Formats: sequence, C-alpha cells, structure tokens
Amino acid sequence: MSALWHGETEPKPFHPKGMAIVRVLWRGLPLGILVFGGLLLLLLVRLVERPIFGMHRPVTPYITQFVCRGAFVILGIPFHAIGEQMREKGAVVANHASWLDIFSLNAKKRVYFVSKAEVAKWPGIGWLARATGTVFINRDRREATQQIEVFRARLSAGHKLLFFPEGTSSDAQRVLPFKSTLFAAFFTPELREFMWVQPVSVRYFAPEGEDPRFYGWWGDMDFAPHLLQTLAARRQGRIELIYHPPVKVTDFASRKALSLYCEEKVREGLGVLDIENKVA
Repeated sequence: MSALWHGETEPKPFHPKGMAIVRVLWRGLPLGILVFGGLLLLLLVRLVERPIFGMHRPVTPYITQFVCRGAFVILGIPFHAIGEQMREKGAVVANHASWLDIFSLNAKKRVYFVSKAEVAKWPGIGWLARATGTVFINRDRREATQQIEVFRARLSAGHKLLFFPEGTSSDAQRVLPFKSTLFAAFFTPELREFMWVQPVSVRYFAPEGEDPRFYGWWGDMDFAPHLLQTLAARRQGRIELIYHPPVKVTDFASRKALSLYCEEKVREGLGVLDIENKVA
C-alpha cells in the first residue's frame, strides 16, 4: 500500500444520539455475533480442512461468503451485482473505497485479498484477515521471487486473488490512478501464460439526503465512528458491483498497458471517465 489518500476534507467523527443508539445496538449486536461466530466456525472447520486439503479450501470460503451476505441483510444495505464472474485462474482488481469492500467483494465471489504485511499485525482485523486466507506481502524487491512463488501456488490451487491497484482507499466518488507496479508479478514466466485478470467496479450509493461520500473510508478516518455511522443510518443506500469481462495477461505488451486497461474499465463502471495523472 502507498501513503493514505488525503484528497478531500474528512468528515467529523460520528457520535450516535437518541434513536441512532438504538439502531446501532439493533444492528451491531447481531452483526458481531454473525462475524465472530462465523470466524469461530471457520477456524474449527479449517482444523479439519487444512490437514486433508492443504492449500485448497473446499468449505471455508463458503462460510466467509455466507457471513458477508448476512452482514448486508443485517445492515439493511441492498446489494446487486452485474456481469459474469471469471472462471479462469487469475486475479481480480477493483477500486478501493471502504472497509465495506471486504464484505462487498466476498459476498458475491469467493476471493482471497492481497494486502500489505502490516495488516497481519493489526488487532482484530489482522486475525480476521489471516483466518480468511489473505495473502500478505512486503513491498521489498528482495522478496519478489518468494512472493511470485506464493502467488503461483495460490493461483494454481484455484484461488482468485484480489488486488486494490490504487494502493489506498478513497471517498467512493472517484478512482485513484492504478499503480502499474502491482501488475508486474503477472508478467513473470511463472504466471503470465495462465493468468487472467478481471476488473471490477464497486459502486456505493449513499442514503438519500446524506453526503455522497457516506460509505467512503479514507485518510486518517477512524474505523469505529465510521462503523457506528453505518449502523446508525435510518435508511441505507445501496451497493453495486460491476464485473467487467476478464482479459488474458498475454494479450498485453506490458504491465502499464494492462494497468491502464483495468483502470479505464473500473472508471467506466463508476462513470468516472477522466484519467488522472498516472503513477507507475
């Protein structure tokens, strides 16, 4: 990941009052039971699944998907997906706007996130990420060969790896320039011949009358107030995923060409067509 995005003034932290507190409890308690109950079940199943199937996970991804779908039911956020999901081996790349991306992208498709190594050490979130099979990487060229081997093993096992090429999250109203360096591993001899990539646009529609950036989570915004704001919403907005046609890596001459193509498709899905200054 790169430095945090600070392109817009961050809203003041949300503090629930009155009926908002009731809605936080009404949604928050069952959501907590669902998430942590699902995590406990996943860990128990993994104790059996891992020694039998190794890197393959024939059962636990369905638990993760059930939890993510159930989360939207509890939150009351309508969720809709457009387009066909990729069947080929490869990676999914999407815009990054919120912590809700984890639920959004897992609810429809069984994927494994690729994240910076620091996340593994974060309290709570790191534990959840490890349990659900997140791939942690260090942005260190000395470890490039090892990371490529990890990608190859995971992709060969049929895992769909999910990358956020922007390198950080924004306000859900824009697409930041994709970093083409994140596509470099796809062009190595070990991966290029069988790799496919599917761009996905994640669209957030704020509740009526609220700031269009309502679901965006970026910069130095704290997680807890944003979670409380989402739980306390009197009426929720909606989320839409657009799955663009997957493309084969060998159809592109370079990582920059593939990065630009994916960025254009994601922007097209969000209706944000102006390409900002590229960051290699």
